[in-house]
Amino acid sequence: MDYYYPNTIFITLFILQANILFSLIYFLIYSIKSIKDVPKLAHLKNSHIIHFPMVSIILPSRNEEKYIEKCLNSLLEQDYSNYEIIAINDSSSDKTGEVIKRYSSIHHKIIYIDSKPKPEGWTGKNWACYQGYLKSKGELFLFTDADTSHSTPAISLAVDYLMSEQLDTLTAIPKILAYDFWTKITLPILWTFSVARFSALKANNPKTKVGYFFGSFFIITRKAYETVGTHKSVKEEIVEDAELGRRVKEQGFRLRVVHGEKYIKAVWARDTPTLWHGLRRLLIPLYKKEKAKAIIMVIATFVLLLLPLIILPFSIIIAMDGKNVTKSLIILLMSIISISLLAINNVLQLKYTVFQNLWYALAFPLAGSFVLVAFLSSIIYSKQKDGIIWRGRRYSIREVKS
Repeated sequence: MDYYYPNTIFITLFILQANILFSLIYFLIYSIKSIKDVPKLAHLKNSHIIHFPMVSIILPSRNEEKYIEKCLNSLLEQDYSNYEIIAINDSSSDKTGEVIKRYSSIHHKIIYIDSKPKPEGWTGKNWACYQGYLKSKGELFLFTDADTSHSTPAISLAVDYLMSEQLDTLTAIPKILAYDFWTKITLPILWTFSVARFSALKANNPKTKVGYFFGSFFIITRKAYETVGTHKSVKEEIVEDAELGRRVKEQGFRLRVVHGEKYIKAVWARDTPTLWHGLRRLLIPLYKKEKAKAIIMVIATFVLLLLPLIILPFSIIIAMDGKNVTKSLIILLMSIISISLLAINNVLQLKYTVFQNLWYALAFPLAGSFVLVAFLSSIIYSKQKDGIIWRGRRYSIREVKS
């Protein structure tokens, strides 16, 4: 038996590396197709809209003192005239409520709601959205977040697109704003993974079951929203926008995902702690529902993002030793290609999706380690009672629907 590379080890590494290469090529292809083929939010050539229905903008806000004014100003500057803004203060401990109340006293389009404490069994945002729905008058609902800003034509473009294409709902991919180092290096990897599994191409295909919303901007008809049960039907969900979108698609409504980066900007993670809890917010509900899928995701994170980096130096050492040169060079070459594909995927996402400096692509080893540790932490904490902190609230695992 060969001392450094027994056939069984070589074959195992070869199969692993081949699967890594296949997966990364798949990610790259889907990323390119999504950037190229997913439609953009824009006026359509066949637009012939005469009636512009009333839009009720539902804006839940919890501890958003830093962002709420910019969001409200952007909504007040819309060139679409027939709309109302229902801004809900979701038990904020800062001055969010005061800001909304002041704006509502000046601008008649803004309806201020001071939400009551959420009942047992509800997550805070879902309860706030539901309170907004109860006060609404619109034929269409636009759900958005307080840390989102909207260019002047955003609503008119969305309504135009929705009605011209005879859709039931439309959600726009926002331009993601990132401010801290860890978020900037991690977003490209997270986006690559999400595109591969939840590509907008799949969501836009009526033959697939893939459906989701971007919480920063989705517009939906009253009929579709009420038919799926409003936010009451997802009241226990922490990732409520994804679940609501899935239900809309599942019930046969026409959903479209479009590129809206030109018109909508959203903050996904404001700092490193928010990023950390945001990752846990993604995995803990998945683990509670489908343990096998969550564990597979953790293993895949390690294999795809870190294993090529671990194998690379060992392959170099063995090749330099002069023994098993052919085998070690094959594994070495596969590792180099895998690492290059990771870097290319990162560059692509940084340039066309998260719009950050391309040098952050080189930090993917750090990003991969951060994501892996966050995912492992999620599984560990899933077995305890104090699971998730999100938007200033602690949600016990029992509140995560299983």
